[in-house]
Amino acid sequence: MADIRRLPTPVAEVWDWQLHGACRGESTALFFHPDGERGPARARRQAAAKAVCGKCPVVEACLKHALAVREPYGVWGGMSEEERARLIAAEPAAVAAGV
Repeated sequence: MADIRRLPTPVAEVWDWQLHGACRGESTALFFHPDGERGPARARRQAAAKAVCGKCPVVEACLKHALAVREPYGVWGGMSEEERARLIAAEPAAVAAGV
């Protein structure tokens, strides 16, 4: 579960970027893995999700949000949960600063 203490305030201007996401209207199953999904099936689903992110006008804001709140699940901002965890582990100060 995400640590909600890191979530931004409930002010529309902070969340408005989500209204412009290429993922709006897509199934959440594309971005979040089902229990037990592994190997090639997971890689295919993540690649399809990342393809949506690749044409998204707010991909940078999405990734910044996911890193700031330490989003534990799903593809956000074109990165899988594993990729974000590695980035956070490698550069925690930069991630905390929103870089």
